[in-house]
Amino acid sequence: MENLGLGQYKTIDEFVEAKLDRLDKAEGGFSSLFELMFSEKENLMYEKSEGYRVKRTTYGEAYDDILRLAFTLKSELDLPEGSAVGLSMDNSLLWIEMLWAIILSGCRPLLMNLRLSDSALEQALADCDVKVVISDGRQYSVRTLAAADIKMSGEKLTPSSFGDEILVMSSGTTDHVKVCAYSAEEFRYQIHDSYQIIQECALLKKHYDGYIKLLTFLPFYHVFGLIAMYIWFSFFSRAFVHLNDMAPQTILNTIKRHKVTHIFAVPLFWETVYDRAIKTIKNRGEKTFAKFQKGMKISRKLSGNQALSNAFSKRAFKEIRENLFGESISYLITGGSAIRPEVLEFFNAVGYPLSDGYGMTEIGITSLELSKDKRVLNSGSVGKPMTYAEYKINDSGELCVRGKVIAKYIIEDGKKTVTDKSAWFNTRDLAVCENGRYRILGRTDDLLIAPNGENLNPNIAEPGLRLPGTLGVCLIGSDGTPVLLVSVNRYMSADALRSLDERLKSKIAEQKLSGQIGKIEYISDPLMTGDEFKLNRRRLSADYAAGRLHPVDIEKRESEAEEDALLTHLRSLVAAVLEKEPDEVSPDADFFTDLGGTSLDYFAMIAKLQEEFSLPFPQNSDNGLRTAGKIYEYIKDAQKNAD
Repeated sequence: MENLGLGQYKTIDEFVEAKLDRLDKAEGGFSSLFELMFSEKENLMYEKSEGYRVKRTTYGEAYDDILRLAFTLKSELDLPEGSAVGLSMDNSLLWIEMLWAIILSGCRPLLMNLRLSDSALEQALADCDVKVVISDGRQYSVRTLAAADIKMSGEKLTPSSFGDEILVMSSGTTDHVKVCAYSAEEFRYQIHDSYQIIQECALLKKHYDGYIKLLTFLPFYHVFGLIAMYIWFSFFSRAFVHLNDMAPQTILNTIKRHKVTHIFAVPLFWETVYDRAIKTIKNRGEKTFAKFQKGMKISRKLSGNQALSNAFSKRAFKEIRENLFGESISYLITGGSAIRPEVLEFFNAVGYPLSDGYGMTEIGITSLELSKDKRVLNSGSVGKPMTYAEYKINDSGELCVRGKVIAKYIIEDGKKTVTDKSAWFNTRDLAVCENGRYRILGRTDDLLIAPNGENLNPNIAEPGLRLPGTLGVCLIGSDGTPVLLVSVNRYMSADALRSLDERLKSKIAEQKLSGQIGKIEYISDPLMTGDEFKLNRRRLSADYAAGRLHPVDIEKRESEAEEDALLTHLRSLVAAVLEKEPDEVSPDADFFTDLGGTSLDYFAMIAKLQEEFSLPFPQNSDNGLRTAGKIYEYIKDAQKNAD
C-alpha cells in the first residue's frame, strides 16, 4: 500500500529531506517550527477510541483549534509576555493544543511532571515564578484554570510574539527536582538527529496500511515523551494513537484496533509484557514451552544473519505476535533505565524490533542503538551518539555528554545556570564503550560498598537474582551494608519461602556475590508504588531504615497461622467477586452450586488470582478449583514447586 501523508513526494525519504530543507531555510524560533509542524493539514494527527467510535483529527483541524484556544488564552491569562505557565495534564489531543496555545500567547509552558509529589511541583512553580497553571484536575497554590473550562474562541489569534522556551521537569526520585529550558534551537538539532535515525534504520520509517501510528504511552511532559515521541513524530506529521488508560488489556486492544506501528516505553512495560507472555506460554503445557525454547535457541544461532533471522522470526513466532500486539508493529524503543537482557532478546526474536536509547532531561535524546545485528540489540547497547552530541567516559567511568542538543539552561534549587554547549556535562551514569557503541551500567549514586571493600553495582547484580517466586529484587545500603530486598507474595507458604531462599543463596554464590551482599530481607511490599516506573532506591532505603517495610520471617512464620491468613484472604476474594460477605463463603462452598456464581464471575475471580499471586490458573471451571479450599491447595502446591 502507498504511504499516506507524503504530499507530492513518492517516498518518506524525499518527504523528510524536503521538510528538513524548509526547516533550515526558515527563521529560528517557535513560530516557524509551529507552521512547519502543522503544514500537512490533511494528514491524520490524532486518533482516539470513544466506545465503538474512532475519533480522528487532522493536523489542519488541530491547527485551527490552537489558534482559537490561543485567542481565548491570551486574554484569560492576562500575563506579561515571557511569563511561565504551568501545564498540568495527562496525554491528550488537548495537551498538544494547550502547549501551542500557551506558546502562541507569548508565554513559556512549564510541563508539570505529574509523577512528582505536590511539594516538588510547588517548588518548581516557585522556581519558575509561575502565576497560572492550566490543569485537567490537580489543584495548585497559584491560580489554577480547568483545561475543560477554557473555551475556544470563534476568532483565531494572529500571534504577535511566541514564547521562546519549553520548560521540562526532571523525573527526580526525591523532592529534589530540576527544571530544564529548551528553545526552538535545541529542538531543531533534535529533529536533525532524528533524520540520522531514519537514514540508518529502515524499520523506523516503515508504514502499515499507509500510516505510521505512535502509541501515546510515555507522558508528553517527560523528556522522552516530549522529544522522541511528540517532537520527532509531529514534525514529520505522523499520527498519534490515544491510550485511554494503562490497563494491560486496554493497551493490547488499542494497539490492535488502531494498528499501531511504533511504541516507545520504559523497561517496566516491556518486562511486564514479557513476564505475562512467558506465563501464558508455560500455561499451555510443557510441549508448547519446549517448542518455544527451541525456537529461541534457533533464533540465537541466526541472530548474526539479518535476513535469515527475520524470516525465521516471521514464521516461527507468528502465534505469539497474534496474541500480543498483532502484525502492525514496526519498531519499539525502550529507555529511562536498565532493561533485562532476556526481555530484549524475546522481543527481537519474535519479530518486534526493540532498541535501547539514551537521554536525560538535561541533555535531551542523544543516542539509539540502530544495529541490524540482534546480538548487538540484545546486549543493552544504547548505540553511538547522534550527530549533534558527543560522548566520552571520564576517569571514574562516568558518561559525559556535550553538544547543541543540551538544554539552554537548568534551574536547580532556585538557581539558574546557563549551559556551556562546548563543556562536558557529567551524567553520573556509569558506562562502557565497545567498538564505538555505549552501554550504560547504572548510576554512580547507586554504587554500594560491599563488606569486602569492593564496589557493588546493583544494576549488574540484580538481573541474575530475579528468580521465579520473587516479585522483584532491589539492592540498597543499610548502615554501610548492602541489603538485598526481595519482594514476595504475602501469602507465600513457609516451604516455598525456604525453597526460594535456598535457590537465591545458591545463585548469589554462583555469581560470586556471597562476600558482597550482607543480608537478604524478604518483604511483602511491592518495590514500586504509585506512578513509579523504575526502582526508587532512595525511597526504599528510607522506608527500610524507618521500619515502614513489612518483613517476612521464614523461621517465625507459623504454618497454622499462615494457612488461616491465606484461606481467610481467599474467602474474602471469592466473596468480593460474588458481592457476598466473607462469612457466607466457607472453605468447601462450591463457587457455582452453593454460591450461585456464573462463568463470567469465575473468569473475574481467576483474573484477580493471577494478578495477585503471579501464578497461572486454569481457565476451565471443570478443573476442580471451585472452592476456596481447593484454590488454597493449588496455590500452596504451585508456590512449593516454583522453579
